[in-house]
Amino acid sequence: MSNNIIRLPAVKAKTGLSRSSIYLRMSKNEFPKSISLGDRAIGWLESDIEQWIEEKVSASKQLQREG
Repeated sequence: MSNNIIRLPAVKAKTGLSRSSIYLRMSKNEFPKSISLGDRAIGWLESDIEQWIEEKVSASKQLQREG
């Protein structure tokens, strides 16, 4: 498994979420937690973000089938 780390601009581009939405969802445990890269730098595991996206797509498709 690759542990590719992506920074906030890439997370925003992949998810379509704003910075504030990402941090709000993290505080509610609805989004993958960031990891510390140093004193003032954070990132996310790309695999965690991709898994979160897949879960959202699956949930959306399930709702469409039920609705």
